[in-house]
Amino acid sequence: MNFLYNLLLLIVSVLLPFVALFNKKIKLFYEGRKETFSKLDSLSKTDKVIWFHAASLGEFEQGRPIIEELKQLYTDYKIVVTFFSPSGYEVRKNYPLADVICYLPLDTKSNVKKFIKQVHPEMAIMIKYEFWPNLLSELKRHQIPTILISGIFRKKQSFFKWYGGFMREKLTAFNHFFVQNKTSKDLLNSINFNNVTIAGDTRFDRVYDILQQDNSLSFISEFKNNQYTVVAGSTWKEDEELIIDYINNHASDDEKFIIAPHNIHRKQIKELQDSINKKTILYSKKENKNLSKHQVFIIDTIGLLTKIYSYADVAYVGGGLATGLHNILEPATYGIPVVFGGNKYSKFQEAVDLLKIGGAKIVVNTNEFSSNFASLKSGKKLREQMGSVNHNYILKNVGATKTIITYLKNIL
Repeated sequence: MNFLYNLLLLIVSVLLPFVALFNKKIKLFYEGRKETFSKLDSLSKTDKVIWFHAASLGEFEQGRPIIEELKQLYTDYKIVVTFFSPSGYEVRKNYPLADVICYLPLDTKSNVKKFIKQVHPEMAIMIKYEFWPNLLSELKRHQIPTILISGIFRKKQSFFKWYGGFMREKLTAFNHFFVQNKTSKDLLNSINFNNVTIAGDTRFDRVYDILQQDNSLSFISEFKNNQYTVVAGSTWKEDEELIIDYINNHASDDEKFIIAPHNIHRKQIKELQDSINKKTILYSKKENKNLSKHQVFIIDTIGLLTKIYSYADVAYVGGGLATGLHNILEPATYGIPVVFGGNKYSKFQEAVDLLKIGGAKIVVNTNEFSSNFASLKSGKKLREQMGSVNHNYILKNVGATKTIITYLKNIL
């Protein structure tokens, strides 16, 4: 299995430059990794380093409360953050609390040896998942304390199959697993890993902290103009088809919409704007405009969505109809109803929970979308009930960061 895995990596490394010629995301993935080792040159051999690895943006947000707490506690340590995906790296490449931010190199034996030698971490913290066999073997060989935080395990993963011995062995690199739920703990226990703590999801701490910051945006306040407002965040084309149908065919004149697409490329933004028959304004064109006179506001930039949710009466969160659901905890923390599309949410415990307790609704077609949003528009009491459920859910689940930090302090 080890031979086959390394052979596959070799094939991928050969094909990657060619695929990058035809795919923008793969090009970022490939070109970005060319800079990894040069960025790590800024570390000296005497630096004390804590290394965090996140697959993408969502996982980074889970690790962020831990990064910020450790940075405050251990000012003499340097923080290295690596990403697997461009969608994480491109958004957070200038995160100020990290000393080095770069892509994780491909998991070849030569790459991981060079990477670990340059980073020489006092501790490695993996967020949620990302189990790279050669990297884990190298961490274990150097006896570097390795921790998983906000972990989620599922029965269908190879670790728990009869053929999963190769990957099960790699899990022995971890000193401790901090998991989100009892299912994950039970699964790890079933393959004789007992160094497991149910700590929950650190994102609850992150989104709760959002409430303590200044979330005001004067231009959003001007646009909202004290009217009922739906915020649709991280939308994909599949989500936007439902939203556009509702705006064009069902929305009343006193109903406002803010759409923050996942993809903000100029062509896609223009297509979105052109498809809406209500008065629409782009964030990039907002200057010297009377925003209150518009019914739809398209946010063609990044980094504002968390604050924009604070102005929503109802939030729609995208991704569930496409590649996977985006963060529903951000709007939930403001105590508002959350709606999302599709059936691709089973990997997200918070989505399962909020549907079960009545804080969220799910839609799969235009009829369901229009029906649910019409009832939410007219039902102030319904909105208040769902919002209260969501806010209380956040409060109930904070505390993972404190549990994890207590453990980490014993190592550092």
